[in-house]
Amino acid sequence: MANEFVADTTSGQIQGALDDGIVTFKGIPYAAPPIGALRFMPPVKPAPWQGVRDATKFGARAMQKEGAIALAPAIREIYSDPEQQPVSEDCLVLNVWTPALDDGGDRPVMVWLHGGAFISGNGSQPRLDGTNLAAKGDVVVVTLNHRLGAFGYLYLAEIGGADYAQSGNVGMLDIVAALEWVRDNIEKFGGDPDNVTVFGESGGGAKGCVLLAMSSAHGLFHKAIVQSGPSVETMDTALATETARAVMKEAGIASVDELVALPAEKLLAAQNTVLARISALSFANRRKQGFNPVIDGTILPGGPFAPTAPAISKDIPLMIGTNRDEMNLFFGLAPWAENATDATLPDAARQFLGDRTPGIVAAYRTADPAASARDLVLRIATDQSIRMPSLVIADRKVAQHGAPVYVYLFTWATPVVDGKLGSCHGLEIPFVFDNLDKVRVTGDAPTRGVLADAMSRAWIEFAYKDNPNHGGIPYWPAYSSADRPTMIFDLQCRVENDPLGAERKAWG
Repeated sequence: MANEFVADTTSGQIQGALDDGIVTFKGIPYAAPPIGALRFMPPVKPAPWQGVRDATKFGARAMQKEGAIALAPAIREIYSDPEQQPVSEDCLVLNVWTPALDDGGDRPVMVWLHGGAFISGNGSQPRLDGTNLAAKGDVVVVTLNHRLGAFGYLYLAEIGGADYAQSGNVGMLDIVAALEWVRDNIEKFGGDPDNVTVFGESGGGAKGCVLLAMSSAHGLFHKAIVQSGPSVETMDTALATETARAVMKEAGIASVDELVALPAEKLLAAQNTVLARISALSFANRRKQGFNPVIDGTILPGGPFAPTAPAISKDIPLMIGTNRDEMNLFFGLAPWAENATDATLPDAARQFLGDRTPGIVAAYRTADPAASARDLVLRIATDQSIRMPSLVIADRKVAQHGAPVYVYLFTWATPVVDGKLGSCHGLEIPFVFDNLDKVRVTGDAPTRGVLADAMSRAWIEFAYKDNPNHGGIPYWPAYSSADRPTMIFDLQCRVENDPLGAERKAWG
């Protein structure tokens, strides 16, 4: 019967559906639509509804440009999702996968924060389907959408005054509101509000870093997993104000009131024009330019991990890791990388390294004399933008002498696109969710299922007990800055102390 899967929430009843033994709810409002006068404002509670609301279809994606993250056509084809939801400002919704409803269960809750560099993405992609993870681990999985780009991170305090003091972080405040919804409602979905893990990849990992530094998020989650998404530093108010003025100039308006009234499509167009002026190669500085959370002194007082780890999160366990070939996703088919030779390698690397080019290129060549120039420049780009900042975060977290840190390196290489993607950015996601058959990027080799089981169980164990160890992997010790023990996720999982250490040391 349809009403068998009705759940109570603080706003009203919702109707879900059963899928492979897991009860699923989609498109649940966790805040009111941020439209009209609520644009650029912190989220507010959703209006209650009468009767039973249908929750069997995903809600709208946040406003975003299609193909906002530039990828080669061959790579974009692999990641294409033909069933994407429409975009809308009315996007503050979340999705829940649970093994049972209101059964007194105290299951861990795993809240996924999607990637997309704070300008794109959503929580309803096939690779993020929570069915398999919920079933395997007896956990409750939550994904969500929140405001992006200029709608979520346009800092207007110095232009529009105190009414807009929080505008530069309303996208993050949306996530806090979703976590508050979890706190207030998840028991009805069989979950434990006192055992919530936030996990996310790329921009989603960066959102986790920012949450760790936000007092408004304190107590709403209890563990964090950052996958290829370090955020050591983020936007300051000066650059954020400069970006806001640039958006207003592109939109042809002079006041914040006009900006509030601007049609969403025109605001998005102005945002995209401003973004187009930022070099796609500036990955190392991507958290400091464009549209990102803003260090405003109140919502985000500093950091997130500069100059130290946030003291407020000293007791929150952290898992953090990267993929060996992150930048292959973005630049693996680029002519400047594909055609690189030892003679052109310094010029190719200089776009990332500037004056540091000779020393770092020499160190990488010495560490791997047989590597191609293409592979070296892509490794340098990967390490500068993602691996090194992730290790900085791990070291600063360890220095607190608080909760443990676990570090991993994902090295399994996909065979698709003639093997040119390697262990690229985002490749680990379907392994974590055990959703290999829902995506094309992992190929079809049956052996990859062993790795998916090892990884998904490690994530589940971490959610249960602050520790990722289980019988399917070698013992994974907590990280230390002395030995740097790191779990290598591949067909044969293993622990190495300071993997790629010579390259790490090149950065000083």
